[in-house]
Amino acid sequence: MSTSTNSRHSRESATAVVGSPQSRRPRTKPFNWRRAGAWILVVTAVVVTVAPFLWMLRTALSSNHSLASNAGNLLPADFSWGAFQRVFGLQSPEQAIAEGGSGADINFWLYLRNSIIFATMTTAGQVFFSAMAAYAFSRLRWPGRNKVFAIFLATMMVPPIFTALPNFLMIKNLGLLNTFAGLALPFMFMTPFAIFFLRQFFLSMSREVEEAAMLDGAKHLRIFFQIVIPNAAAPLATLALLTFIGQWNEYFWPLLVGQDESVRVLTVGLGVFKSQSPQGAPDWSGLMAATLVAALPVLILFIAFGKKVVNSIGFSGIK
Repeated sequence: MSTSTNSRHSRESATAVVGSPQSRRPRTKPFNWRRAGAWILVVTAVVVTVAPFLWMLRTALSSNHSLASNAGNLLPADFSWGAFQRVFGLQSPEQAIAEGGSGADINFWLYLRNSIIFATMTTAGQVFFSAMAAYAFSRLRWPGRNKVFAIFLATMMVPPIFTALPNFLMIKNLGLLNTFAGLALPFMFMTPFAIFFLRQFFLSMSREVEEAAMLDGAKHLRIFFQIVIPNAAAPLATLALLTFIGQWNEYFWPLLVGQDESVRVLTVGLGVFKSQSPQGAPDWSGLMAATLVAALPVLILFIAFGKKVVNSIGFSGIK
């Protein structure tokens, strides 16, 4: 009797505790300082990354006459599409000068075509030859393979400026100055990063299909083109995108080799446009408009394929 009474009291007391207002109060999680710090860093990185583009857009949509008097305003000063009209050649020199432009010509479409040719040539060559080299380093067995690969990776530590002069002399002696071949040749072959990137992916691929193909008499060249390349479409596309963006933004080498206007790329053309200032000050609105238009192809490519790039980099083990 006493036992049943005690158990009933225990259940009642437990029910009272569970049903009390204190037990219904939601538990408050402790403030996570690490998460807050991470969010602050992310927001700061986004602001630092996006702010220059917004300022470029604001300057491109402003009139040169009003830029100096509205330097602290975040909105376009005296809104105008004149800068974009000057970039696309829709204004005469007199109209451009009247709107505060420099009056200098910029052959935007010619420079855009040259940039596309230069970036496409170097991207196609670099991805193809780097894929072949990465296959040799990951599948073929030959003496000193790992040592050669280590030496090849060590060349990543050499600053590009050290190889600029020898490459320039070679291109000059070959008579390829002011030609697309001279612009593209130093970048068309393999690079250490591209080989490392693709080698990591090839090492993670299953070899069962390749071994079965070898048993059927297939050689390495056939295996490379018919098995390895189709299965490596995603990392090859990622490498192509990264290479294209890098070559699109290349400035120093095209400035050395491509002085003639027929092979001048956009980055060099924008620099020349900035230096032409008959009125004593650069056409900042026109320059920012041209820079925005030049960056659009790369932005579109990255927005379209950015997720695949991140997935391929994570799958290849490069983090």
